[in-house]
Amino acid sequence: MIRKPSEMSIEIREQMRGGKGKVTFQHLFKKEEIKAKTRLCARLILPPGASIGTHRHDGEDELFVILKGSGILDDGQSRTPVAAGDAILTGSGESHSIENAGTDNLEFLAMIMLHSVS
Repeated sequence: MIRKPSEMSIEIREQMRGGKGKVTFQHLFKKEEIKAKTRLCARLILPPGASIGTHRHDGEDELFVILKGSGILDDGQSRTPVAAGDAILTGSGESHSIENAGTDNLEFLAMIMLHSVS
């Protein structure tokens, strides 16, 4: 299946998980379209100063692949700069947050894969 950007649904969430500003989701595919156990497959865009607040991933893994911009990932142990080309995996009860600490949009692919079907 091929989906062109013009065919992807857009969703905007404000103060996501207690974060700052607006986060734009460009849904590449909806979870119902993916046969594997997946909850999210989207490109996320955080403008400068925006963030996604701390949240936990129980029974699932979340993969981020940074496409553009730079930010800070907080995994509860450390705050680590991230930039284009970096890949981040969070799961098995771990928590994280991410913020755009740069002057350009922070764009990344986000996929949430479920450990088991509920």
